[in-house]
Amino acid sequence: MFYVVLLAMVAGFLALRLYSVLGKRTGHEQQPLPRTADEGHAPVAAPRTIDLVPERREVANRHIDEKAEAGLRSIIAGEPGFDVGQFLEGAKAAYRMTLEAFWRGDEKELEHLAEADVAHAFADAIAARNASGETLDNRLVRIDKATIIDAAVSGREAQITVRFDADIAAVTRDAEGNVVAGSLTDADETHDMWTFARTLKSGDPNWRLADTDEE
Repeated sequence: MFYVVLLAMVAGFLALRLYSVLGKRTGHEQQPLPRTADEGHAPVAAPRTIDLVPERREVANRHIDEKAEAGLRSIIAGEPGFDVGQFLEGAKAAYRMTLEAFWRGDEKELEHLAEADVAHAFADAIAARNASGETLDNRLVRIDKATIIDAAVSGREAQITVRFDADIAAVTRDAEGNVVAGSLTDADETHDMWTFARTLKSGDPNWRLADTDEE
């Protein structure tokens, strides 16, 4: 009888030890799949998203046209560190910097921001403006929205087109400083489509303006 009791005690002790090891979560267990209210249905599919840094995912996905998604995935595949949310913030900054450099006639700044052919086009427009004696007194009031409307990769060369919906107050002055066109009190709605280009996995992290268009 003593041995029976002893064996029972040992069995109970081992059972408690097994529970202490197997009955606790370690944090590595596979989580159960989410289910709908009807257990017979398949799990609810996750919403479609571009792979982004998590804290920017929700914002960026509201600013991506559906036809640009495949191109963005190709860019991310070619350079996994690419972050769509960060790109959009950089594109808005580049939009402002490029406009302001053109308005004040800063050709050196434009050479850093744009591809050579675009920078040359800006330079020609600045030269024509200077020859006429006119100056621009423009102001970017705000960027209402920046949306990626297209993206593509050819080899390592990537391009992303962004539509900027903005309000700009524009004034043109003659050589004497008189207003010949526009008004600083009334901002005009503008819709620009700018294409930015960059070589993926290159030492230069900057995207440069490769083309401009407007709606």
